[in-house]
Amino acid sequence: MKKFWSLFFFFWPVVAIWSCWIAPARGWWFATEAMSPLGERIDGLFYLILGIVTVVFIGTQFALGYALWQSAVKGEDQKAQFSHGSHSLELIWTVVPSFVLVFIALYQMDVWAEFRVQSFYPNQTQEDGPQLEFMARQFEWRVRYPEPGTELQNQPQPGDLYAVNEMHVVTGRPVKFNLRTDDVQHAFFAPELRVKQDAVAGLIIPVWFEIPKAGEYAVVCAELCGWGHYKMRATIVAESQAKVDEYLSNLQSEQNFDGVVTVDDEDE
Repeated sequence: MKKFWSLFFFFWPVVAIWSCWIAPARGWWFATEAMSPLGERIDGLFYLILGIVTVVFIGTQFALGYALWQSAVKGEDQKAQFSHGSHSLELIWTVVPSFVLVFIALYQMDVWAEFRVQSFYPNQTQEDGPQLEFMARQFEWRVRYPEPGTELQNQPQPGDLYAVNEMHVVTGRPVKFNLRTDDVQHAFFAPELRVKQDAVAGLIIPVWFEIPKAGEYAVVCAELCGWGHYKMRATIVAESQAKVDEYLSNLQSEQNFDGVVTVDDEDE
């Protein structure tokens, strides 16, 4: 039975190696590849930490299995060896993890700053300012665009345009928007972009991302916000500047339509 437990602990490092080897091809880590430059850097941090944790796990499991195996094969007449500890070992297992943690903390600082610190945002987002407001509310996302030709204000303006659960942005350009909540705490999460940010009541939180490839990308609420949390979904539509302009023009026409059809409209 002693040998069984030693083999048991030897078995799991083998499983870990096998899993890490085949996981990327099978999409076990992420459902899709990162669809934004910032997301690619975040994935790099994930794989770095995963590699460190995997090495530590394999090493500790093999050490545990080796210790159990030595005990299992020891003869009945062999005396046990007692130790009062080793200062060298204690120093090693204290200093090495400390260095690893400090390395991770320093290595991720530029990625974290690029995502969270406004002064590190891309220059274009600082020059253009926020392009829209994404308001979370139970249980939908309300999008507010400034009137074409104007800048977004913190307070709604008469000419602002509104949409629900659909954000249109330009591809290949950094996009900054203001994240807010109208009631409880929510969390903006775009899994394919690797962007996640809590929406806190009373705060206007700037968030940015860049999408190189045109397409539709999901947004979900990652904070339990009530009974309808499960259906709080939205879509980011990344497209060309011309299509975004056309979308905003149509949105403006629909919003300003007063329900009266003129003769000219009927002819069209």
